[in-house]
Amino acid sequence: MAVASEVRETVERTRVVVIGAGQAGLSVAYYLRRLGLSPGSDFVVLDRGPSTGGAWQFRWRALRLGTAHRVNDLPGMADLGLSFETADRTAPARDVVSDYYDRYERFYDLRVRRPSDVRGVEEGQDHGLTVRYLDGGGAPRFLDTEIVVNATGTWGSPFRPWYPGRDSFAGRQVTTAEYTDASEFEGQDVVVVGGGTSAIGFLLELERVGARTTWATRRPVDWFDQQELGIEMGAAAVAEQDEAARAGLALPSIVSGTGVPLTRRNRAGIDRGVLVDRPMFASIEPEGVRFADGSFQHADAIIWATGFRPELRHLAPLGLRSREGGVVVSRGASQADPRLYFAGYGPQASTIGANRAGRVIARQVLLALSTSPGRAAAAATAPRGGSGTAPRRDAAADA
Repeated sequence: MAVASEVRETVERTRVVVIGAGQAGLSVAYYLRRLGLSPGSDFVVLDRGPSTGGAWQFRWRALRLGTAHRVNDLPGMADLGLSFETADRTAPARDVVSDYYDRYERFYDLRVRRPSDVRGVEEGQDHGLTVRYLDGGGAPRFLDTEIVVNATGTWGSPFRPWYPGRDSFAGRQVTTAEYTDASEFEGQDVVVVGGGTSAIGFLLELERVGARTTWATRRPVDWFDQQELGIEMGAAAVAEQDEAARAGLALPSIVSGTGVPLTRRNRAGIDRGVLVDRPMFASIEPEGVRFADGSFQHADAIIWATGFRPELRHLAPLGLRSREGGVVVSRGASQADPRLYFAGYGPQASTIGANRAGRVIARQVLLALSTSPGRAAAAATAPRGGSGTAPRRDAAADA
């Protein structure tokens, strides 16, 4: 709720704000530092999570690196003597990634501020932008900046499709982001929805606790007989994402363009009858789901492993969304606002894509800073290093 009366706030100034410290945000921060900008002064990284690891810190404990999507090393990680290729495959993936990212942030002195919950990016002063966020104590903070790099990913915006009767279901409904441990569903009838690796992982884990599972997918699962994602399939999926991003369309599912690898683990699950998908149900009833053929499946819980959407709510004040529901992005740069860049968006969503994009975006940011309309004003008010504080009038408190 906005505050009607004007209030004076102390506003910090920096040249670049990176929102998010997952794989994409850290990659951009690394290259900004390498190109000569100082962490904490020339650029500031804000992260909502309580700890390091980006979205990985929230993934379910049973997930291991050996069964997850491949995690590529961050740029410069070799200088620490670390690599996910040689990481412990028996430890929870979230613990390994959080540990490696923590070492990475400290080694490069990236000075990530967390928890910092960004609530809005708005028009600022001197042709710049203002990033409005809450610190760990819930106090409102403001950062005036010339450039914003959005690297918020998708974890905070799970997609749960609507089906008739969804809100009448008497059992429990959880998304991938809310799933923590299979033991919570011991002995229950569980419907798992979705055709990707998360859904498959849930089904295999639930089998071990005696849950009776039903797997529902919108389209038949496209298995391919490879241990890892084929180069041609991956390239086609990335191209599809890139085309959608350039056109401002809602981003398509990666799995729909690549299929699912028929690993030994997955093949064994098929042979045991655990990984057998059914066509999507037509409706949801209080005690279960009803399929198009009229058959009914009792359910104590429904797990929606139906993917995520880009987390962009905080950018709403800038009016970037196209009529088609997406934002127009080319090579990481917003085509609607030259002050805004997107890291880890669309074709950059994979770990290797995010790393490559980090270098490209950092270079674009440096070029933009050299021609920024607010450069002279920032230089006149900020001390050497590009940061400072200044009193301002601001009528918009946290909405």
